[in-house]
Amino acid sequence: MKINFVKRIKLIYMIYNYFQKDKLIHNEAYFKKIGLKKRYFSSLSSLDFKDINPDLLKPKKVLNDVDKTDFYKNLDDTTKAHIREFDDLGYAILPNFLEAAQADAINTEIDLLLNNGQLAFNEVDKVMFAIDKSEQMRKIATEPKLLEFLSSLCGFDLKLFQSINFINGSQQPTHSDSVHMTTFPLGGLLGLWVALEDIEAEQGALHYYPGSHKLPYFLNSDYGNEGNRFFLGNKGYGEYEKMLARKVQEYGLDKKVFSAKKGDALIWHANLFHGGEPHTNKTKTRKSMVFHYFNPHGICYHEVTQRPALLNSY
Repeated sequence: MKINFVKRIKLIYMIYNYFQKDKLIHNEAYFKKIGLKKRYFSSLSSLDFKDINPDLLKPKKVLNDVDKTDFYKNLDDTTKAHIREFDDLGYAILPNFLEAAQADAINTEIDLLLNNGQLAFNEVDKVMFAIDKSEQMRKIATEPKLLEFLSSLCGFDLKLFQSINFINGSQQPTHSDSVHMTTFPLGGLLGLWVALEDIEAEQGALHYYPGSHKLPYFLNSDYGNEGNRFFLGNKGYGEYEKMLARKVQEYGLDKKVFSAKKGDALIWHANLFHGGEPHTNKTKTRKSMVFHYFNPHGICYHEVTQRPALLNSY
């Protein structure tokens, strides 16, 4: 399915960006550093960085190794073993990341915020940026020991970018977050998904492909959706999903489904292929939340819409 012509006009997005200066102006210092002739409101895509050395924005290294962080030291031996496999597998499971009472409290708060109109679902049944309203979520996502641990796991500093809450399964086909929340240098992103109730496959559980993070970053150019100076590409997002499904077959990737207990968490690498299983049992919900963290020392943008990411301060 092709994109509506009007939605392809870059100037429309640039005008919107122009009025978001406080959330975008930081990029101009990075543009200057790498020799990219762009303004804060300009469109961005991987083609802009094609011939630029990523070492010019080499991530700031953290001081501690992951096994020296307080968060890691408090994990059980089995979980520590999962963490040590993160580089090879692209994900790690944290059982009991939250206590059941914490998960229940977040569910209660989200329901209240939805009922009083402070939060709302978007067109695809997601609640975006609940951390703007939920003090409990914000406290969990920005806890200093957790941030130190996640940053050490990546090898560079991380900053909270956004949250997404789900009441039902997303049922989103397999994808890499790096086509939605793209970075230069590539890989400057980490996801942390948390089950807010017990979740099985029939509820639309999360699925993922171990080791897929080591594959190339598949972006607009990989499915002929680059566009040009004035227009976005004319291929719908469904074409990306089809392309990635072909890659799964081509590389013979094995899918795993995360049957999670309330409070369990899954951490994933920026390029790990993942998605949501079909939500076949409509009598059950799939309450969960995900936090995305960015490398604040790089450039963040959305490859599909070629828009710079609006960064908030948390």
